[in-house]
Amino acid sequence: MTGIDQTSLSRSTSLKLFGYHPVVIIVAVLLLFMPLIANDFILYQIFSWSFMLGIVALSLMFLAGYGGMVSLAQMTIAGFAGYMVAIFGVNGIASVSIGWPWWLAVPMALFLATLLGTITGALAVRTEGIYTIMITLAIAAAFFYFTNQNYAIFNGHTGINRVATPHFLGVEWRSTVPFYYLTLGFAVLCYWVTSWISRAPFGLALQGVRDNPRRMAALGFNVNAHRIAAYVYASFMASIGGILLVWGNGQISPGSVSVDVAIDNLIIAVVGGISRPIGAFIGALIYVVLRTFALDVLVAFGLDGNRFRLLIGIGFLAIVFFSPDGVIGLWNRWRNRHASVSTVRQGGAHG
Repeated sequence: MTGIDQTSLSRSTSLKLFGYHPVVIIVAVLLLFMPLIANDFILYQIFSWSFMLGIVALSLMFLAGYGGMVSLAQMTIAGFAGYMVAIFGVNGIASVSIGWPWWLAVPMALFLATLLGTITGALAVRTEGIYTIMITLAIAAAFFYFTNQNYAIFNGHTGINRVATPHFLGVEWRSTVPFYYLTLGFAVLCYWVTSWISRAPFGLALQGVRDNPRRMAALGFNVNAHRIAAYVYASFMASIGGILLVWGNGQISPGSVSVDVAIDNLIIAVVGGISRPIGAFIGALIYVVLRTFALDVLVAFGLDGNRFRLLIGIGFLAIVFFSPDGVIGLWNRWRNRHASVSTVRQGGAHG
């Protein structure tokens, strides 16, 4: 081993603590103690929303990044789970409220939404590329119009309000700090499980199906079965995000499952980067910050505040133009360039 290799290895080892990079540890500690340094607005409007939207975007990242399947129905599945937990649980519309306790309503909502996602996947896996996008977009549009016009089940365009949030262990989970930790916990869980699956035999086989489905089929793998299984997991994860969203809002309406929202979910995943799970949460944080403060920025420059999506669109185009793999791609390019410069300097010093 050369002197350069030994120096690089020792530096890489010294930069890690308990197997984790210092940046990861710093971010983890910061998120854990965030309620001590941030107000309620930042905790709920920025971070809780980023975690919830990040979970739904993570389901899209899993399908697109590991399976090569871009689905615009993930927010629809999340919204369906939200509707189901509102209908089977307690809400302010007596005519559409079954009134089950949360510990019965949540499993039912997860099951039905995952079933919907499985059916969607079974239809979509028979197509590729733009046709998969169009099928899932058609499902998203159909569900939006159905909820908007159906009053017997979904209460039409007014939606369902006063959705009850669980109260257990003596904690009101709708309160800002408990809800922050609730969304943070599920975000970490979904991130960890997704990362683990990507390295498991199923995840590796799914990536093989993404890269060369014919070769995987020749090796004896059931290509469609792997793709549908990916939809099952992604749908379950999107359902978790949808339930958290309806608890956070306390209501749900057709606007929560519109085509615009489905496209926003795609933007979040692409901006963050679909190559790694953390990209979904980075994209969600960027989107939430822009959505929250873009209106004020536009008004400050004398522009129409209602055009806040203009800034979101410009940011999306800029990131994608400079890095097709989103913010994760920019970070990797900077890290590789920095590592190359460090190696050259070390080589010059040893030379």
